[in-house]
Amino acid sequence: MTVELWSLVCSGALLFVLIAVAASANMIVKGLAWSAGNRDEAAPSTGWPRRASRAYHNMLETLPIFIILVLVAQAANIHTANTALGAQLYLWGRTGYAALYYLGIVYVRTLAWLVSIIGMAMLLIEIAKAVPAA
Repeated sequence: MTVELWSLVCSGALLFVLIAVAASANMIVKGLAWSAGNRDEAAPSTGWPRRASRAYHNMLETLPIFIILVLVAQAANIHTANTALGAQLYLWGRTGYAALYYLGIVYVRTLAWLVSIIGMAMLLIEIAKAVPAA
């Protein structure tokens, strides 16, 4: 398995953890009856549970792009040091972003987000370099 695919698998595992943390945080704050109920009326979250939910949703915004980039690189047999590093930067940037968001640390959290964006850009650049000139 390539570094890029392994990073994709680990990103899926990270998403699973983010979902579990957000759900658990809401259950702790809102109670088991709310969590097990129909939740017809949303109960607003604040503080740490709300940050956990936003971290999870933010991961959902970038993960589809990362999936596309990794799978296109795999299909095109594009495996370079930059694609490997880019995939790792995405994974570690997203992991750091979630941890920093949970802790409520601002500014540094944005830098972690930027690391993940740079990682995706590295993948995109390597894919673009492989496109034949028209």
